[in-house]
Amino acid sequence: MKQQVGFTLIELIMVIVILGILAATAMPKFSDLSAEARVGKLNAMKAAMQSAATMAHGMQLAQGVASNATVSVEGGTTIAMRNGYPDDTSTGIVAAVDITDYVDNFTSSSGISVDAAHPLCNVSYVNANPPTYTMNSAAANCD
Repeated sequence: MKQQVGFTLIELIMVIVILGILAATAMPKFSDLSAEARVGKLNAMKAAMQSAATMAHGMQLAQGVASNATVSVEGGTTIAMRNGYPDDTSTGIVAAVDITDYVDNFTSSSGISVDAAHPLCNVSYVNANPPTYTMNSAAANCD
């Protein structure tokens, strides 16, 4: 008699059931990472703001202009300065960073939000010498 080689139908069904159970238990862990993604996006904007403020401050010193004057950067962009750092307005820090994927809320909260649906999930910039940065990334703001 010839011996058969392979898996039986029952064995294949059991493997599929076990994989389904594993997927069902792992899915909640990976299904909603949007809040963590928003916090990561805020961290990126905070770092961009810090870098832009430092570079604008350096340009202001290199150009020898007054601490409350505007600084011209490559590409014809001008940045409004106050206290030697970009102002906390749309002509200041917002002009110094790329906010294409963000929402400018400087008129209401002195910050940049990750998206329109989460205006309180933002990073704020306050002009001082040196500037201060505050991330509002609490779970209630970014969920």
